[in-house]
Amino acid sequence: MTAGYRFRDKFAALAILMIAVSATSADDERTPREAFITNQSGQSVSIVSLATFSVTDEIKIGGKPAGIALSSDGKRAFVTAPEGNELVIVDAIKRQVVKRVAMSGGPLGVATHPSSGMVYVADWYAHKISVVDPNAGEVVTEIAVGESPSGVAVTPDGALVLSADRDSDEISIIDAKRNERITGVPVGERPFGITIDADGRRAYTANVGSNDVSVIDIASRSVIATVPVGRRPYAVALSGERAFVTNQYANTLSVIDTGTLRVLTTLAVGDYPEGIAADPARPYVYVACWFDNVLMRIDTARLAAAGEVEVGDGPRAFGLFLR
Repeated sequence: MTAGYRFRDKFAALAILMIAVSATSADDERTPREAFITNQSGQSVSIVSLATFSVTDEIKIGGKPAGIALSSDGKRAFVTAPEGNELVIVDAIKRQVVKRVAMSGGPLGVATHPSSGMVYVADWYAHKISVVDPNAGEVVTEIAVGESPSGVAVTPDGALVLSADRDSDEISIIDAKRNERITGVPVGERPFGITIDADGRRAYTANVGSNDVSVIDIASRSVIATVPVGRRPYAVALSGERAFVTNQYANTLSVIDTGTLRVLTTLAVGDYPEGIAADPARPYVYVACWFDNVLMRIDTARLAAAGEVEVGDGPRAFGLFLR
């Protein structure tokens, strides 16, 4: 009887261990390990290990890279080169450029579809979203939007694509299946970055002209709140129940409670904060500081800086840059 209980105890222990390993593996799958930072002046992408918080590689891009997106499996990075009129496709594992896709105007914001893998590129000068097949390495269609689209985001279910149309003071909502613009929603002045929450219910635009953030209910196609922030807000990242906004001219982050839609506090960061991304598994956001040439890590629980690393010259990191 004692031996039988020991056997069952060992079996139970093994089962618990397997569950723990499975849970760890699942968590590992959604835990980013690297940041891909576009350096506009340096014409490169710096790859930062989040474990050691150090630069491990640098990939030459050219064309003053600005926008960045990763494929859903993390194997490819998509970089916009506005002065080269290209979308540059990078093998994120091998650390090398594999394709260059010619674009017609000034490619800026970029986002990827979660299931089809299609890449959406905002064309600043041609006022359109180009849809790129990354496997074929070509533009498959173009969607007319408002003037000077900048940021691009895709809903988690892949049904809609949203673009922040800076010089139209609105966002465009696009049917991703039909590749057609459904409607526009007026927001604040000069919307630049756009971020969609994990539920696909709300979008947040950083409005550089009116120094505020518009909160959009996607289903009703309406703005439900306008939140004043610092000077020249650039982009928004969502972490837990908070939104973090980079204020480029103020050298700060505004922290918004997404429940009350009020600013909780303001944090000092580096010079000219621009791109920002949230770790989905850990309490951190990462901020690229354009003039300081650093990537900062902010602890979202303590609301305090938790380190910084020097990257290339002129980091913009405009988009979702964690993998």
